[in-house]
Amino acid sequence: MARVGGELKLLGLWASPFVTRAKLALQIKGLSYEYVEEDLGNKSELLLSSNPVHKAVPVLIHNGKPVCESSVIVQYIDDAFAGTGPSLLPADPYQRAVARFWAAYLEDKLVEPWFKMLDGTRTRAEMGEGVKQMLAAVATLEGALAQCSKGRPFFGGDGVGYVDVALGGLLVWVRASEVLLGVKFLDAARTPLLAAWAERFASLDAAKATLPDFGRVIKHAMMRRGAAAAALAQNN
Repeated sequence: MARVGGELKLLGLWASPFVTRAKLALQIKGLSYEYVEEDLGNKSELLLSSNPVHKAVPVLIHNGKPVCESSVIVQYIDDAFAGTGPSLLPADPYQRAVARFWAAYLEDKLVEPWFKMLDGTRTRAEMGEGVKQMLAAVATLEGALAQCSKGRPFFGGDGVGYVDVALGGLLVWVRASEVLLGVKFLDAARTPLLAAWAERFASLDAAKATLPDFGRVIKHAMMRRGAAAAALAQNN
């Protein structure tokens, strides 16, 4: 990949779907960068100084200047390297607004309940409600894909766009959640467009280069849930 527009460094964690989003954007744009794996139990001084508000990954450092939060990073990459690789956001202002709307919807309606379900501390009733919320969100995204793609392969049309990157970064974790929770979220019978989209997205060279290993993610998630449940039991 070509190095364009100065030095790029990404601070991340291999399992983070939000870091994966940043990696996907960089890969799709064809940008070379240095990746620094962080230990969130012993955060580096670079991370703490680069993201003093949240002290979290991902952080993209471009020519010494930090950019934080995955959605902001993806949009920054698209803007800062507008002349390099394909555009992730449409040129038309209305279509850009639509893409941003659906990316925000993802965070609010899919990511939030998903995080709550995987932390290992929820009651059976809370888990059931979380699954219901996620299934409703996925059903809405099925309609969004039809609206945005207009019969083409991706949310971005013929090529991968901003919403594809936002959802694609979560793809391995969604698959892992299906195993951990015993619920099929991307179901060919219920959401055929999204199920086909997921297969297409996973087959992309950029996805193969950046998506974390499924088995490793499963083990990581089980360890996190076990540790959270043990801590909860100890405190009760």
